[in-house]
Amino acid sequence: MTEHIILLHGIWMRGFALGLLHRRLMEDGFRVHRLDYMSVAATQQHILARLRAGMVECAPEPVHLVGHSLGGLLALRACVEANDLPPGRIVCLGSPLKGSAAARAFANLGRGGEILLGDNRVLLEQGFEAWNGPREVGMIAGRMPIGLGAMLGHIAGEHDGTVAVEETRLPGLAGHCVVETSHTGLLFSAEVARLTGQFLRSGRFDAGEA
Repeated sequence: MTEHIILLHGIWMRGFALGLLHRRLMEDGFRVHRLDYMSVAATQQHILARLRAGMVECAPEPVHLVGHSLGGLLALRACVEANDLPPGRIVCLGSPLKGSAAARAFANLGRGGEILLGDNRVLLEQGFEAWNGPREVGMIAGRMPIGLGAMLGHIAGEHDGTVAVEETRLPGLAGHCVVETSHTGLLFSAEVARLTGQFLRSGRFDAGEA
């Protein structure tokens, strides 16, 4: 049975940034698609409508979602109520599911900062209180503190340079693990690709969950 994956990039990125992860997941046996979207200029409603339409096109085969940073938040938002969507799991890569301190600091820089966060500003700043949607969700967080977010202000505890590990620990996740990489590095790590494929197939990580 074919299992599909739709990849979603983060804010200020485009689909080409997912190229290496795309290739590794294809080599792992999945049929992989990329959703390229305008993370600032497009409305959240438009992005989610395109994502859901892409999922329905692959039905009835399983359709998993893998989202980096903002992409993970959008994946959860799309699947809060998934009665009309094909089955599948979600893996988030460094997504601030509990809300991003770095995004809040960026917005506090003034009107320019708010504009650069676009229509997804509230989602980035506030995230979710918990996950109780129908899909199993796994999180792979990084703890190599190199990135833009660390330059904007203090990030509490372990972090990947942009997102604190604590911001990824959303109640209701089926699995959570931490790897030695930065926020952007999550896209290029062979270990992250391996763990992603593992969770999508089994709903768990074999790495020590943390």
